[in-house]
Amino acid sequence: MKPHWMISGLAALSFSLSAAPSYAVTPVSPAVAMQRASSNKQLVIDFYNQFFNQHDLSAADRYIGDRYIQHNPSVKDGKQAFVEAFTERFKQAPERRNTIIRAVAEGDLVVLHVHSTSDAKDRGRALVDIFRVENGKIVEHWDVIQPEPDTSANGNSVF
Repeated sequence: MKPHWMISGLAALSFSLSAAPSYAVTPVSPAVAMQRASSNKQLVIDFYNQFFNQHDLSAADRYIGDRYIQHNPSVKDGKQAFVEAFTERFKQAPERRNTIIRAVAEGDLVVLHVHSTSDAKDRGRALVDIFRVENGKIVEHWDVIQPEPDTSANGNSVF
């Protein structure tokens, strides 16, 4: 007889495996995977610069898929809801800019480390934006945001 903790551990593992995302990735060669990740990274960078820095709202039509899942709690799902949310934000802060500090891609995920400012006087915020790309379109987004602090206990920047 197996100990109780082992049975519940196996049940939890079984549950977590069955709850895997429905967009499971088909295995490909390392070279193809690297090329796909590189293409996805460039796609997200192009979108980000056009939409967030040039305030080109039409970039959403070119880069965001018809089904767009948003995990930022202040923005609704869908391409149109995303555009509407940022139309208002760009009106309120026309000098708003997002400088990409780092970009990392693996598989269908692209991660951007960003310095976001509302205007030249704003210290800004550190953002980590995570995008999922499917068939050449951005289909999902997560983010983590923190203000840039005035001081740091360790002397390191958030960038």
